[in-house]
Amino acid sequence: MSKFNTLREEAYEANMQIPAQHLALYTWGNVSAFDPDEGVFAIKPSGVPYPELTAGSMVIVDLDGNVVEGNLRPSSDTPTHAVLYREFAVKDGAKIRGIIHTHSTYAVSWAQAVKPVPLFGTTHADHIQTEIPCTPYLSEEAVKNDYEKETGNLIVEHFRKLKLNPDEVNMVLVGGHGPFAWGSTAAKSVYNAAVMEEVSRMALNTLLIRPDAESLPKYIVEKHYLRKHGPNAYYGQSAK
Repeated sequence: MSKFNTLREEAYEANMQIPAQHLALYTWGNVSAFDPDEGVFAIKPSGVPYPELTAGSMVIVDLDGNVVEGNLRPSSDTPTHAVLYREFAVKDGAKIRGIIHTHSTYAVSWAQAVKPVPLFGTTHADHIQTEIPCTPYLSEEAVKNDYEKETGNLIVEHFRKLKLNPDEVNMVLVGGHGPFAWGSTAAKSVYNAAVMEEVSRMALNTLLIRPDAESLPKYIVEKHYLRKHGPNAYYGQSAK
C-alpha cells in the first residue's frame, strides 16, 4: 500500500468538485493536495476527463516537478503549483495545502480584461479585504522560456510587489489566462475558487447596473472580514 493514498484521495475528492461546482468544462481545471512533511503533492493527471478519474490516477510529484509515484503524466499546470508551494508554503510559511486552477467563466472574463475584481460588497469582504488581484500578461520571453513555471513566478512576483499575504489573499487572476486559488486544504482551495467565481459575477453585474459603482467603504470591509477571520471572530459556531 502506498503511503500517499490519503493524499491521493484528498486530491481526487477536490478535483471531483470542479465539475460539481461548475468551475470548468471538460478537462479545464485541476486541484493539487500538498504534504509539506513529505515535500510532495498529488495532482490531477493531464487531459483525463473527470468521470474517468480515480484516487489511484492522481500523480505524486515533488517540488522540483519530478514524478514520485504514478503511471500517468501530471497536469500541464504542475510547474505552476510547484512554484506556489515552494515560494508561498515552504519559503514564506503560508498555510497552503491545496491549490486549484480553473477556467470558470466570470473569473476568466476579468482575467481576459486584465483587470482586478473590485471589492464592491460584503460577500467579497467576508473572504478577502482587497480586490482580487490580476497579474499583467506574461512577457514573450517568459512564455518562450518555461510557460507554466513562469506563470507561478509571475503570481509570486505580483504578490510580493503588492505586499500581499497569500494566507489572507487566497486567490488571483493571471492576465489573459484565468484564476488560481489556494487554501489550508485541497477542499478549501475549491471553496475559494467558487467564491472567486461568484464574486466575479457579482462585480460584473454591479458595473452593468451602475458603471460608476464605488468600492465598499473600508470600515465595512474590516467589519465583515474580521467577524469571520479576526482574533475575536464570532461568525459560525465556536469549537467546544
